[in-house]
Amino acid sequence: MDPWFWPSESNSFRRFTPESLAAIEERIAKKKKQQGKVNRENKDQGVEADKLTPQLDLKTCKKLPSLYGDLPVELIGEPLEDLDPYYSDHKTFMVISKRRTIFRFTATPALCIFGPFNPVRKVAIKILIHS
Repeated sequence: MDPWFWPSESNSFRRFTPESLAAIEERIAKKKKQQGKVNRENKDQGVEADKLTPQLDLKTCKKLPSLYGDLPVELIGEPLEDLDPYYSDHKTFMVISKRRTIFRFTATPALCIFGPFNPVRKVAIKILIHS
């Protein structure tokens, strides 16, 4: 089947899980290792690498563009892996409200005790995104 005809929502939205967090931590470690190599090689040169920037259509507090398709009802208000490639190596996840508004939260422990999968934190996030 031609990829132009695939529904965009088939793999766009994935739940944020402990495996997702582990994958992000691996990407962060890999990036630090690569930057260490580049810094050692280019110590004398002032070469600036191409830096990735956040997508303007996926900014926090903006509506999710229709390009990404319909959000399944069971994923509304649930932590999702970030769609923006800029955040692929940041410890963040996104939550989309009923009105398709994008919210981003850090995956580091809140108050140093509530991890991203803690039930108390999940309730707090649901309260925060409620219109």
